[in-house]
Amino acid sequence: MNTPKELRYTKEHEWVRVEGEHVRIGITDYAQSELGDIVFVELPEVGAQLKANEPFGSVESVKTVSELYAPVSGTVVEVNEALNDHPEYVNESPYEKAWMIVVKPSDTREIYQLLTAEQYEAMVTEG
Repeated sequence: MNTPKELRYTKEHEWVRVEGEHVRIGITDYAQSELGDIVFVELPEVGAQLKANEPFGSVESVKTVSELYAPVSGTVVEVNEALNDHPEYVNESPYEKAWMIVVKPSDTREIYQLLTAEQYEAMVTEG
């Protein structure tokens, strides 16, 4: 399981990378491996308002459909349109090619309430 140390994580298996005043969000390597082959990704539009811990989209795999939960509240400023044509990027490259959205957080304190890599790894190994 690949869990980059510089990222923050949610209990619902999303990751957050701080990039200046924005955060980039995707799903973890663990999540994509549990879901199986991803066949469709549904994401919000640019300008959408997100509320922390509420759904913002979904991923569909050959096994199931899973909701994506916003790690932070804020405004969507960018969406990874490549996932429309290449949902398999989620399986191939969950931290690079398969980022999902970029958000301008409304409260940056929410970022630091997320799990560290060590806390996330402990959570998934305890199962």
